[in-house]
Amino acid sequence: MAEITAGLVKELRELTGLGMMECKKALTEAGGDLKKAEELLRIKSGAKAGKAASRLAAEGVIGAYLSADAKVGALVELNCETDFVARNEAFLAYSQLLAELVASQNLLDVAALVAYPGVETQRQTLVQKIGENISIRRIARMQTEAKLARYVHSGRIGVLVEYEGAEAMGKDLAMHISFSRPAYLTKSEVPADLLERERGILEARARESGKPAEIVAKMVAGGLNKFLDEIVLLGQPFIKDDKQSVEKMLATLKTRVLGYRFLVLSEGLEKKQAA
Repeated sequence: MAEITAGLVKELRELTGLGMMECKKALTEAGGDLKKAEELLRIKSGAKAGKAASRLAAEGVIGAYLSADAKVGALVELNCETDFVARNEAFLAYSQLLAELVASQNLLDVAALVAYPGVETQRQTLVQKIGENISIRRIARMQTEAKLARYVHSGRIGVLVEYEGAEAMGKDLAMHISFSRPAYLTKSEVPADLLERERGILEARARESGKPAEIVAKMVAGGLNKFLDEIVLLGQPFIKDDKQSVEKMLATLKTRVLGYRFLVLSEGLEKKQAA
């Protein structure tokens, strides 16, 4: 059996929002398998699906750029070691420069950005000046014949939205995405295997209720619809009017979302713990 470490328990707590002892017990029952333990807790305790994007770790900033005509935009994740450096003016200026280069020079991956003339030299100069390791981790670029909106929340979440329609709605959509972080734009984009996994969890949970089969079927159908509304942008309650879904709000304002990208600072990284 795999060792049930404090770090593993902590990760499961962050995924499910449940207590330490519940998480440790589930990990023990699952033989240290994090994914299986999460499923057990969701069946037994009704925990929601985990959001990996909510686990912020190392420090840095999301640099963002939007062209004057709102046709080209870019996001760059620039990491450093401390939050003090993340507020440094030279560090912030470098992140903005990188985002503008990604947009204006049509750079499609980190390797291309690092190889662009002057980028690595400036990074090394900044490292020497500041005294911390600085790394370019991820980029995102969008270009459209329609319009783009940009939003950055506290330097830690950056969003680009491609849309047609009211400009104010584009900005609101970007803000909404930074808050809700939808995994998919429409229900048709949700992978079949993810739906089947969720259906299995909901069926197991419903069967434990002891209710008749027809009620169990309704519980599963309702649970699946709720799950989809949580992970799909168009089904989510709009942050400025939670009585309406994003889809209904868009229809009211004759606005259409064509796509979006977002970066969450240090998503998936583990912050170093003090000794």
